[in-house]
Amino acid sequence: MTTLHPHQHVVIVSNMKARELFNRCVPVAEQAYAEMVLWEMPELLSGSKHRYKYRLAFVVVGKCVLRYDNESGKGDHKHVSGKEVKYRFVSADKLVADFFEDVKRWRDENSND
Repeated sequence: MTTLHPHQHVVIVSNMKARELFNRCVPVAEQAYAEMVLWEMPELLSGSKHRYKYRLAFVVVGKCVLRYDNESGKGDHKHVSGKEVKYRFVSADKLVADFFEDVKRWRDENSND
């Protein structure tokens, strides 16, 4: 049972807590890295058909140039070249593989930068 104190405004009660599956920062090049966070949530997320909450970002010289996420209510999508594009989530393994394929593509297309 959860007890509220007079100044508490929010109480979260759940039988299963979110479980962090990974939280990594992976060097990709001298001034570039991938930041990857994936959680398994206790319930389906709004806008998604699965229980995973994620954020995968590719950062170059301090600027995020590619990001996959599933912001609540927006569902699965990625941000590429300043545009938001739908993403079809299949599995955590495929998510990471797709992300790194886009990282490779970005690096190939921007090799002169």
